[in-house]
Amino acid sequence: MCGIPVQETWGIQLSNQRDHGGRIDSAVARFGGKRADWIDLSTGINPVPYPFRSVSSDAWTALPDLHAHKQLVSAARRFWQVPQEAAIFPVPGASAAIAHIPRLAETGSVHIPGPTYNEHAAAFSAQGWSVTESDASTANAQVIVHPNNPTGYLWAAQDLAAPLRIIDESFCDVTPAHSLVALATQPGTLILKSFGKFWGLAGLRLGFVIGDPELVAKLADILGPWPVSGIALDLGAQALEDEEWAETTRNRLTHDARRLDQVVAQANATLIGGTTLFRLYRVEDAAALQTRLAQHHIWSRTFPYASDWIRLGLPPEDGWHRVENAL
Repeated sequence: MCGIPVQETWGIQLSNQRDHGGRIDSAVARFGGKRADWIDLSTGINPVPYPFRSVSSDAWTALPDLHAHKQLVSAARRFWQVPQEAAIFPVPGASAAIAHIPRLAETGSVHIPGPTYNEHAAAFSAQGWSVTESDASTANAQVIVHPNNPTGYLWAAQDLAAPLRIIDESFCDVTPAHSLVALATQPGTLILKSFGKFWGLAGLRLGFVIGDPELVAKLADILGPWPVSGIALDLGAQALEDEEWAETTRNRLTHDARRLDQVVAQANATLIGGTTLFRLYRVEDAAALQTRLAQHHIWSRTFPYASDWIRLGLPPEDGWHRVENAL
């Protein structure tokens, strides 16, 4: 985890902003240009978002109602083939669930094998948990990111050992056959789904928590009424019901990921992991390659713990030539 000096952001003081992708405004401040000039390859968000139709006026003007909530939950249950015994709760982005899940049990030790998405460890630490990467069998809780970010590693059911198990499947919609959603019926199990990645609508701030009904109910109490906007309920249901788009998108992502591998090979990069939404490469000097791309207004993701790792998402259709030229 990488901290930055205290700075004023959104009118509040943040002392421990974690290392993430995105933050194009910082790249603009350092390398120039306007935000619209930049291609953001640092986040792993689908560059071809779901082409949703218009939403009803009530979704904008009325408080989210129970009918819209039930429609979204039903669509989610069908799309992810969630067992009826498991609860499903929409949340305002998977990150909102990550921040509150450590409050669902008494503090203890949590096993989070790394390197991985750093918000899980930060959330547990903030609630007084002890974070370890060693033995899951002696921990009170366990978090696996499946597939892992940034390596793309896929876990299995036998890798889970702790009483409280969090399975972060934010990037699993590209490989649905590997989903561990069948484990959602087991007590102490919570599975997280992100809507922003695969459907390319990160600004909608929609996610899902699937699993142990008792734990899901506790989380719902913490988040309070109307945690998800009417717009998110409507658009989420639209997208989850469109399985033809999902299958077509998986095929396109597979093709584009292979294309990116061929392009990045020009920079003497070696593919070492990732998914079809993002690729992890080993290069001689990741910081130098990031700077080289940034000079062409292309933003990438490097890691404070691996100076030879760089992660790239897929460019939009009109951005491929710029990436090729920059490399």
